[in-house]
Amino acid sequence: MKKFLLFITMFSLPIMVFSQDEITGVVTDNSGTPLPGVNVYEKGTENGTSTDFDGQYTIEVDPEATLVFSFVGFEEQEVAVNGRSQIDVTLADGVSLGEVQLVGSRSPKRASTDTPVAVDVIDVSEVNTQTGKIEINEMLQYAAPSFNANKQSGSDGADHIDPASLRGLGPDQTLVLVNGKRRHQSSLINIFGTRGRGNTGTDLNAIPAASIKRIEILRDGAAAQYGSDAIAGVINIVLKDAVEEFTGSVNYGFYNTNAEGDFPEGAPNTDGNRLDTDRDGNAIGDDQNFDGGSVKVTTNYGFEIAEDGYANFTVEYLNKNKTLRPGFDFRRGFGEAAIEGVNFMGNLAIPISENTEFYAFGGRNYRDTDAFAFTRNNPTARNVVSVYPDGFTPRITSIITDNSVAAGFRTKTESGWNIDLSNTWGKNLFHYYIKGTINASLGDISPTDFDAGGHNLSQNVINLDFSKYYEDMLEGVNFAFGAEYRTENFEIFAGEEASYATYDVDGIPITNPDIQMQPIDPVTGDPRPGGSQGFPGYGPDNEVDRSRSNVSLYADAEFEFTEAFLLAAAARFENYSDFGSTLNGKLAARLKATEDINIRGSVSTGFRAPSLAQIYYNLKFTNFVGGEALESLLSPNNSPVTASFGIGPLQEETALNASLGFTANFGKFTATVDGYYINVQDRIVLTGNFDAPQIDNVEAAQFFANGADTETVGLDIVLSNEFSLREGKLTTSFIGNFNDMTITDVKNGDLDEQTFFGERDKSFLLASAPDSKLTLNLIYDIEWFDVALGLTRFSEVTLLDFQMFEDVADYGSLENQVAAASDVYDSKIVTDLNFGFKLNDALKLNVGSNNLFNVYPDQQDDWTEAGGYWDAVQMGFGGAYYYAKLNINL
Repeated sequence: MKKFLLFITMFSLPIMVFSQDEITGVVTDNSGTPLPGVNVYEKGTENGTSTDFDGQYTIEVDPEATLVFSFVGFEEQEVAVNGRSQIDVTLADGVSLGEVQLVGSRSPKRASTDTPVAVDVIDVSEVNTQTGKIEINEMLQYAAPSFNANKQSGSDGADHIDPASLRGLGPDQTLVLVNGKRRHQSSLINIFGTRGRGNTGTDLNAIPAASIKRIEILRDGAAAQYGSDAIAGVINIVLKDAVEEFTGSVNYGFYNTNAEGDFPEGAPNTDGNRLDTDRDGNAIGDDQNFDGGSVKVTTNYGFEIAEDGYANFTVEYLNKNKTLRPGFDFRRGFGEAAIEGVNFMGNLAIPISENTEFYAFGGRNYRDTDAFAFTRNNPTARNVVSVYPDGFTPRITSIITDNSVAAGFRTKTESGWNIDLSNTWGKNLFHYYIKGTINASLGDISPTDFDAGGHNLSQNVINLDFSKYYEDMLEGVNFAFGAEYRTENFEIFAGEEASYATYDVDGIPITNPDIQMQPIDPVTGDPRPGGSQGFPGYGPDNEVDRSRSNVSLYADAEFEFTEAFLLAAAARFENYSDFGSTLNGKLAARLKATEDINIRGSVSTGFRAPSLAQIYYNLKFTNFVGGEALESLLSPNNSPVTASFGIGPLQEETALNASLGFTANFGKFTATVDGYYINVQDRIVLTGNFDAPQIDNVEAAQFFANGADTETVGLDIVLSNEFSLREGKLTTSFIGNFNDMTITDVKNGDLDEQTFFGERDKSFLLASAPDSKLTLNLIYDIEWFDVALGLTRFSEVTLLDFQMFEDVADYGSLENQVAAASDVYDSKIVTDLNFGFKLNDALKLNVGSNNLFNVYPDQQDDWTEAGGYWDAVQMGFGGAYYYAKLNINL
């Protein structure tokens, strides 16, 4: 509590300003309309104020000071006082046709603290130079209050694409936009013990950080404005549009391998027993103090096209090696995946006439990833001893390509209507290649590398949007309406035969087990299984090619009834070709309690359509439960097998959102505090494992189902201040999220609840909504040097381990079993430190560390989902990361 009070005190420090003259004035736009809420401050100091409802301001400054006037949507202006007492200013409109407004509001000239709902605006270029984090998910984890992302291990595809979420909801319940246009999701669906289990999501790391101007995060239900997937909120990525400026960076970093923990002598990936990442099998490599070495190189440049047009391009290269951390014999490859990738992104606008322009943006992301699966130790029928005498740890590698392009026309009519017609297309392809493995049923003639097939998801969206701002109606009214037509296609494609087939003793794929004999392992006496170990390939029976379409109509309006009171309303109708129609609405309001304090709130209904992947995904795979292999079937929702277990067709998730909060803006100090309530009905979950003796070569089956209702109550806090300290500037920010999710109902029908969605499944869902995350950032900047210190406290997380799969009778009761299986990860504080040195006008060197003190989770257990000493929790399990970065600006 004392530390928290110290944080608050830092933001409320009285500011001593030695000034002599009082300056007054009025700030207007080009039409002479007064502008309320304009930031006015004395350059180089913490002394500031803002204009009132009539655009008037008063400030005391030194007679030789320079005043700075800034407001969202207008060009910043500096004015020298020169002894004057009256300074009136006209701000030039800085909103071009190509400018993207703050997400959640289609009204122009709205500051983030004036919106009726919570919006974060993150300057990525600033964050990018003050941290060593190399991926978008990592940056947002520490910059946005309720954003959470986790690195995974031993979770197949989730090792390669991080699941991320807002306010503890699923990855697929947050909508992602780029330049205000809907972005496609990943084709990957998370099926193992990850956060976001049973969900798809948008791969934010496919967008190069160097291409991003800012990120706007709407932390409020927005399905009535933007459609499906916006239950938790919206993330809008605004691309760079700068011209005649070259920026670039070269970043190198690595991890400390000296993990904190009480590990037994000879534990995998401790000294003397580190898995060799350059050789297949279970070869032992050299001891090392550092791993996960990463190189990232970025370039960005823009140039003018005609008058007011631009073209801006970004290229980014990333090469990151694996990390390995202490695990167990059945999981010798516990750690983060290796990544090598190239990113390209372009953003352009070409004026056609004074009021019309053509715009386009898009890019391509290519990633070659490599992660270890669970180990196959001898003796086992899953290995061929003559190929791997010491057993082997298969590698799940993938080629991920993510392509997107959007193009459209924007125009402004003589009557003031803004019209935007666009088409946006995107596709994610996830192709598996399994290496360092074997198809045991082929014996020693088996290949050790397999093309295992994969999946892809494509989306095309046509938008037609209209909006107009009426300055003379009430105190300002904005109307917007539009239509959207969206098509989606999901495919699963087969790999090579040996990746999925089981062969008989004659080397022929088994199609009739009554007359074909499966090979027997001479060591164990068990039948040798088929398919590539680590990840079985997709076969012809798994192939899917399914599409659907969606038509939606929306309308929203913002009414400023008085200078103090704003009311916003929105409604959206959607019709899906595969499950029907839905209508959702939203009301939001903002009241200016004083010139500097706003009270705001909203209530809305929302929905999320089941994804095509949740309806049609299917696979036979090997699930490791407590280190033991279990042959499992994930059956598609539309199959007779699924229906035979009593699982019905998937329906939409529905939601009720409500929020209430306030904002404050006193010169350089701003505060936003927002409470929220989210009730989600019929959440789509991945069930537990049902015994399936009736299905050939399968021991268990699981399904996607509308399985649970949840209720979430939380609080977001964002405080920031800026003031002069000696010859420099100190910027402080406190970011906090408090979250409480409860599962109010499990919709198991006549099925056993513990099998359908038991205590262990519930713990994975609740772990996606940690109780709290608190971050204090301090940045001190002088002319040639800056230092940034970040302290982040991650709250306690509880997960249930594989003991939940044992016989409850061994524990006496379910309550005792839950207590024994509970792995409690206590709260931890992670420290980030960055030093910046401005070598000259064009070069800046940054050195620092993320997780400076090499903090690890304290819970250690050999029953973990990932097979290492820790599960994937908020703070991660990689340890300290050290880096150096050279930034170039020409």
